Amino acid sequence: MQGRDEELRRIELLLAGALRGESGALLLHGEAGIGKTALLEHAAARGEGLRVLRVEGIESEMELGFSGLHQLFLPVLEVLDRLPAPQAQALRSVFGLVDAPVQDRLTVALAALSVLAEAAADTPLLCLVDDVHWLDRPSVDVLAFAARRLRAEGVAMLFAARGDAPGSTGRALPRLHVTGIDRTAAAALLPGLAPHVAEQIIDQAQGNPLALRELSAALTPAQRSGQLGPLVLPEVSSALPSRLQESLAERIRRLPEATRRILVVAAADDTGDLAAVLAASARSGGSVDDLAPAERAGLLAVSGTGLRFRHPLVRFAAYRSAPLAERIAAHLALAQTLDGAGHAHRRAWHLAAAATGPDERVATELEQVAEWAGSRQAMASASAAYERAAQLTAEPALRARRLIGAAQRASEAGQDERCGALADQVPQPLQDPGMAADFARVRAVVELGFGSPARAARILAEAADATAAQRPDKLPVLLTDALHAAFAAGDAALIAQIAARAPDLRVLAVPAQVFADAADTRHENEDAGAHDVPTDPDVHGARRLLAELVAACDRDEVSLMDRLMTGHYCHLLADHASAHRVASAAVAHCRDHGVGGWLPTTLHLLAQVELALGRRDDAQAHAAEALRLADYYDLHHRVAHLRALLAVLAAARGEEDRTRELADLALEYTRPRGVGRGTSDALWALGLLDLGSGQSQRALERLETARDEAGHALMARHLLPDLVEAAVRAGRPERAKAPADAFAACADTLRQPAVDAQLLRCRALAGPDSQAEEHYLAALDLHSADDSFEQARTELLFGEWLRRQRRMLDARERLRAALERFDRVGARPWARRAQTELRAAGGHHDPALAADSPIARLSPQEREVVRLAATGATNREIATQLLLSPRTVGHHLYRAFPKLGISSRTQLADVLSE
Repeated sequence: MQGRDEELRRIELLLAGALRGESGALLLHGEAGIGKTALLEHAAARGEGLRVLRVEGIESEMELGFSGLHQLFLPVLEVLDRLPAPQAQALRSVFGLVDAPVQDRLTVALAALSVLAEAAADTPLLCLVDDVHWLDRPSVDVLAFAARRLRAEGVAMLFAARGDAPGSTGRALPRLHVTGIDRTAAAALLPGLAPHVAEQIIDQAQGNPLALRELSAALTPAQRSGQLGPLVLPEVSSALPSRLQESLAERIRRLPEATRRILVVAAADDTGDLAAVLAASARSGGSVDDLAPAERAGLLAVSGTGLRFRHPLVRFAAYRSAPLAERIAAHLALAQTLDGAGHAHRRAWHLAAAATGPDERVATELEQVAEWAGSRQAMASASAAYERAAQLTAEPALRARRLIGAAQRASEAGQDERCGALADQVPQPLQDPGMAADFARVRAVVELGFGSPARAARILAEAADATAAQRPDKLPVLLTDALHAAFAAGDAALIAQIAARAPDLRVLAVPAQVFADAADTRHENEDAGAHDVPTDPDVHGARRLLAELVAACDRDEVSLMDRLMTGHYCHLLADHASAHRVASAAVAHCRDHGVGGWLPTTLHLLAQVELALGRRDDAQAHAAEALRLADYYDLHHRVAHLRALLAVLAAARGEEDRTRELADLALEYTRPRGVGRGTSDALWALGLLDLGSGQSQRALERLETARDEAGHALMARHLLPDLVEAAVRAGRPERAKAPADAFAACADTLRQPAVDAQLLRCRALAGPDSQAEEHYLAALDLHSADDSFEQARTELLFGEWLRRQRRMLDARERLRAALERFDRVGARPWARRAQTELRAAGGHHDPALAADSPIARLSPQEREVVRLAATGATNREIATQLLLSPRTVGHHLYRAFPKLGISSRTQLADVLSE
């Protein structure tokens, strides 16, 4: 541990926290041999009072889904009986303990979180995860998920990964870059060397402790005393890894031939199963005695049941230094040894490693492995198996099908970049129309993740055109997916063009009516700008069709995507009651059927509808849950949309730093990719923040851009009242006319009370003073009782107008009502505006009456836990929904009760109602 003061300090803090019942994680990352494994060993040695669980990434098992998780949890599998039944079933399935598919990998992740919490209930845990870069991807995802959500369970998680940048593995995990030690510490590791030899070794090793040991160990006695030759330490500088590998390879070459052969088998197997290695080696005359020279050389550690290479680089050197024929023989011997049904996946991978050309028998076995992995939500492993099967396939059409399968699973695993690389390998042209349609969906996923949603929509629409005649069954899913992407782009013309391809399909009939005239829109025509209202959309006809779709949703007769689009249409046409019912059912469908990948999207829709209904707390909770899930599933496109929505909610509360952070992150993704809806929402948030804080001119500019990005008056309808207010308050009433007219046309078409209330407020703002009071009073009559924020904004503007008319008594009444409503919903900048106006009108406001509600004293996480606990949900149920452990939920409640002035959860409902 020479020169490792900072690393040791961080590890000691982590261990001490676990002993106090706190949870924490730390990712150590750095180049190979830098000392990460030694630091993990130090933690294990210092972990007195902690139960140690460990797993080491194994290169040959990288594609075996959840093999690492199984290795880590093997000593604590008895706690599975304490888990909720779905979670226990999911882990038993992925571990191969039962033969059943897993519908959703989120259930596996929650189960892993529960296992850690339960295992730590009696004794705190120290989890050591070494060589993360060689751990199978599903295990990495699940363990990182758990590490980010552990809080008060007494679990310390210490990861070690190779690389200067930890990449996606270390996202949101505390991390520490382990670098080379200094020359003084390095010299302490090289006793017995002539000074100039030690100096050269230190120069060559560049602070890498393993390199220091290995390079010095490779010296002969004469060299150690000072007789150095150029072949050992070349004068021309070269990369450290190759020099280190050559040093290790030289030590392996000195071993007896029989020992080298058994080392190749052990390196190819890479599981540490001594019985399997010996059985495979016996096929070529090897025995346990052949391991002794490697043990004496310090390259291998052998116990009664297992063997372990002293460092992953030793394993790598043992494998790579062997001739190809020996490596193939080792894999074949292992495949023949692993002949049981329980080892089918490992056998298939060994056969694949031994293959030197196309082999349909092996490819078929790998495809079965892929299907098995996919059924257990190990999508990254399934993708790898499909890819290797494709590489072993000679027939072009079959190879294309397997590559498309690999790309689809890569997409589902959140590996969009790899999905694109696999799609690029698909042989063209594809003669089978169905396969061409599946390939188009893969290309669209890549385009949506890295490029433009508009281009993704066009890819799908063109595929629909090409396959319509021969595979009409593919048409609905292609066009519905295309429509979904076009909505994200905010491109009304594209929406209309896609819908027009099959207007007889129920799910396309509504946009075909609403955007009927938009197909001919040209964005470069300034007289037909994106914010103009279409002249003749058949909205009334669309609403009749939509009523049929809603009825079909109520009868559960539609697909999830159709249900999702129906909810979007209801929201677009301001039928928010129906939208809420449809969206809630879509969320319930995803939860009940384990469709985790679509849950963030359905929750996003539900949160949007709740915002429109004025149910801001519910919108906040559902959008936050959706963001956690989207982040977990690596749905970057959806993450950007959700950040924009959460920025809008934060802007209304006046959380300036939070709003700007969320909006800027969203815009960083949406702007270069043409995600018009997401860009519009993020700019709306920034404009709303400026409007609330009195920066009217800046708000006007942001909101005008947001309107244009939305792509259509109906899709910009929610922000047009804010734009009218910003223009009037900025002293630019002429710039209020176009959005006011556009909103009036929308309101006339939609005829919904909430929309009419906002229209009347716009008319009071932008119209003559002689009609203002009439409009304000009519607007207040129409506002929904649930939407305190919008009602308070109308009260505020009415009070400001009354004060300008010198009707101070009436102004004070309105301003005080606005202030109380803003206080109630936590809209701080708007409350400050109302309070300033109230003082100007000669009124006063007792701060004690406007004190923050008790719920406002809680952290966002505590607030969500309390909200769910008030409904009667148990700690386990809350933990499942918020992606926490039950102990963390209990910790949040313990902290929340004193802040709320209560002592039990039975009092929560009363506190929240107050």
